[in-house]
Amino acid sequence: MVAPFEVIEVDEMIAACNGGGGPLGHPRVYLNLAPTGRHECPYCSRQYVNRALAQANGGTGARDVVLPAANQPGADRPSESPAPRQPGEP
Repeated sequence: MVAPFEVIEVDEMIAACNGGGGPLGHPRVYLNLAPTGRHECPYCSRQYVNRALAQANGGTGARDVVLPAANQPGADRPSESPAPRQPGEP
């Protein structure tokens, strides 16, 4: 078994992936984590894992870094799409 590119834990059963956004991103896809609680993005190979199911099954089983959930307060992740600048803003 090959380790996934990245493992991202989420609290929901549906995850949205855009490859990290920016010029290296890909079109946004929605991944259904049911019934196993995990799913790999077909574009970037990031693996999304439902946090509750991972804990119930004894961890993610991944050998890679586990990133914080994107919706977790204080998570050190860039926003998916920054707000557009208004005329006159620096």
